[in-house]
Amino acid sequence: MAVSVEAGTAVILTLSPPPLTAANFRRRFPKSLRQSSLFSGVSLTIRSPNFRNITVSQRSSQGDFYGSSKDLSLTPTPVLTFAKGLLKFVLSNFLPLALVGGVALGFYSPALGCLAHKYSLSKYITCWLFFLSGLKSQDGDLKEVVEAWPAFLFGLASILLVCPIFSKLILKIQMVPQEFITGLAIFSCMPTTLNGGVALTQLVGGNSALALALTVISVLLGILTVPLWITKFIADGFGVTIPTWQLFQNLLLTLIVPLVLGKVLRNLFPGVARYVERNEKFFSITTSIVLGLFPWMQVGKSRQLLLMVKPAIFVSAVVIGIVVHLSFLVFNATLVRSLSVGSSSWKSVFRKEENRRALTLVCSQRSLLMATAVVEQLGGVLGETGLLLLPCVAADVNQLESSSETAVAM
Repeated sequence: MAVSVEAGTAVILTLSPPPLTAANFRRRFPKSLRQSSLFSGVSLTIRSPNFRNITVSQRSSQGDFYGSSKDLSLTPTPVLTFAKGLLKFVLSNFLPLALVGGVALGFYSPALGCLAHKYSLSKYITCWLFFLSGLKSQDGDLKEVVEAWPAFLFGLASILLVCPIFSKLILKIQMVPQEFITGLAIFSCMPTTLNGGVALTQLVGGNSALALALTVISVLLGILTVPLWITKFIADGFGVTIPTWQLFQNLLLTLIVPLVLGKVLRNLFPGVARYVERNEKFFSITTSIVLGLFPWMQVGKSRQLLLMVKPAIFVSAVVIGIVVHLSFLVFNATLVRSLSVGSSSWKSVFRKEENRRALTLVCSQRSLLMATAVVEQLGGVLGETGLLLLPCVAADVNQLESSSETAVAM
């Protein structure tokens, strides 16, 4: 705190002690102390019991306090202000920081990442994360979804059928290593993200029930469409065969079963739902930390290959990921607005601002968690898993930031 003393000027102390009353204040400051020369002429005021602040002022003529005569004032230091701002930034950007931290840890400590990957830790983490997603998923208003059925059908078509076609365009880009481009193509075939879209929709006052329904149904149907699109759009170009049925079964066991179990547990035991809601911040931070373990393991396993990649190449892949996400945003926003033109009764659904906001945000995001599970199940058929996953992590960080800015602008 800043401290200064000057002769003949007011001395102000602003303190924040525990709850204080007039009675125990007198007990803390004996009469002999209050009548001492140091506190001569002091006015003591309790501003409010709620704020628990004490203002002590004095017109001092002694001219000497700690060896000098200056104003004494206690104010927050720049260090404390900076620490509070830094903590606020970390908490509001915890997931991007966890993902970036996982990448950095993979470069710094590859041995532990390789060991974790050897024992299939990522498979168990995936099951746990989808179980947590089921526990945290809230029930939407079915009536709102039924009334907005044209928007719901459009959202499913955009997420599961239209946006994956962008992967064909992405694959036309040539880059060394080509896994960066392949990873972005795989990422574009994924359904929407599990939590981000619903949270951002609530933030901008969109139709959160519609966003939740699109998220759940697209993930459930995604285990059917993702293997098909990867086989048709990506694997055929490499001349490799992907065991579609086996991939479907693995995704069903590692994604859908834990998700449904978490949701059933939440609905059967109201106490579980209340506990999760009371500790929402804890579960959110835990999910972010665990999700950050994926790039740690994959980068650690592929560290030697990644070190051979020129930084300019990786930056180019990041820029391509940004362009892809912005393309999703522009495409969905434009198409939704165009569907609102006309006099048909079903078009009135697209004229509602809350529906347009939900569709634009949810349809433009992809699920990093599901992309990681798919890359793991492919077993290196389409390239080194670490090289495939790294651009997906960068794209996810970008979509979190750009979607947040889009939400604020809405």
